[in-house]
Amino acid sequence: MATQPEPLRLVLGVKLRSLRQERGLTLGAVARRAGLSVSYLSEIEKGAKYPKPGRMVDLAAALGVPYDDLVSLKVEKPLEDLRAAITSPFLRAFPFELFGVGRQDVVALMAGVPERAGAMLRAFLEVGRAYDARVEHFLFAALRAYQQMHANHFPELERAADAFRAEAGLDAGSNIDAQTLRRLLVERHGYLVDDTTLPAHPALHDLRSVYVPGRSPTLYVNGTLRGEQLAFLYARELGFRALGVTERPTTSSWMRVTSFEQVLANFRASYFAGALLIPSEAFDADLRAFLRRPAWSAGAFTEALGRYGATTEMLFYRLTERLPAAFGLSELFFLRFHAPAGADAFHLTKAFNMSHVPVPHGVDPGEHYCRRWVAMAAARAVSAGAAGPAVQAQRASFVADGAEFFTLAAARPLALQPGIAAVMLGVRIDDTARSVVGFLDDPALLRVPVGLTCERCGIPDCSLRAAEPSALRREEHLVLRDEALAGLVGLG
Repeated sequence: MATQPEPLRLVLGVKLRSLRQERGLTLGAVARRAGLSVSYLSEIEKGAKYPKPGRMVDLAAALGVPYDDLVSLKVEKPLEDLRAAITSPFLRAFPFELFGVGRQDVVALMAGVPERAGAMLRAFLEVGRAYDARVEHFLFAALRAYQQMHANHFPELERAADAFRAEAGLDAGSNIDAQTLRRLLVERHGYLVDDTTLPAHPALHDLRSVYVPGRSPTLYVNGTLRGEQLAFLYARELGFRALGVTERPTTSSWMRVTSFEQVLANFRASYFAGALLIPSEAFDADLRAFLRRPAWSAGAFTEALGRYGATTEMLFYRLTERLPAAFGLSELFFLRFHAPAGADAFHLTKAFNMSHVPVPHGVDPGEHYCRRWVAMAAARAVSAGAAGPAVQAQRASFVADGAEFFTLAAARPLALQPGIAAVMLGVRIDDTARSVVGFLDDPALLRVPVGLTCERCGIPDCSLRAAEPSALRREEHLVLRDEALAGLVGLG
């Protein structure tokens, strides 16, 4: 019986503790009545153990309740909210152990004040439903927190990629092309790689890859992708194998998230792919030389894109892994936007923020991100016909709090659908950045005041404004009302 499902163990533990406290009994008193050790009863109350039927009968007798009431998931009204939280998909899926605590520890804390804890959790769940926050949103948030805890640097994954390069006889000083990686999948792991089915499929033509397990695994890839995009897909697949992953997603784009193990496995394999295609030693040396330049050069950065045969997004995201680890530049953020063809709209599709400035944060879906951001400027350049990835940079000052960032962006047409993809990296300009980056004071690097969204921005006479500052006006109105109310009360 010790292998009962966790929700059943946790609910039993909460019920036992509540019943014991209602009767004013100590752990020792109940343990003596039931013929159990205090330590074993404590483990039951924490949800770590589930007693055998005979022991459960003894516990029911010790507490003066029917056996059936004790073993069921039914609880008294004051515990109902807590029981609902314990059995919710959120609590079952959230990786508490990643942060050094277990579900049992969380439930034990809540069990001390079950009514208040249950009400608080019910409020969180209601807010989540109101904002359509599904379990996967919590799982991806947990992953971002995990990355932030480690400054997005995972030495064991760097070593695994280096070891794979060496073992496979891949030169650390040269690019690895997609065909080489595909050959490794086929020859080492018996893969069948199909690059024609997805492009022709009426429902799946916009997917990049689909994995079908088996003795001879099949990897369907979209053959219309560029070479560097295919290289990443193959490198990530090799990462799943090299890291011994068993639970993993089957598609390149998330269609359904079933567990945090899948989310973490995908992150680890993607990190491995980035480290394999952009090895840290060579990349750090190139970055050091680039950051020492006295003048900003978009051409020099564009050259780096081709040097590693990496996608624009991969190279930018690799910067979030290497800038903190090798240069101490940990106050940074990464954003990715999609701009549909023919529409003046930018949809945020990925955000990773390691800075203490909330960018972006608390934005309603209908708001318009600031058109002054360099990512939007790069996207406009692509719309105007710029060849290859359009790379631009600026010194951006957020008018709301005065924080200043060096921001770098690149944009290019989307691969499998009409529109533009733009990625942006922001590095906060502080003493560390000034000591590392030589071109921050280059006059050619424009200094641009920026907002979060047009609706929240007070920059006057902005020629790029896409909407009136309605949210800012509402906030200003509330401040005026508060001041007026304070004055009226003061007069009274």
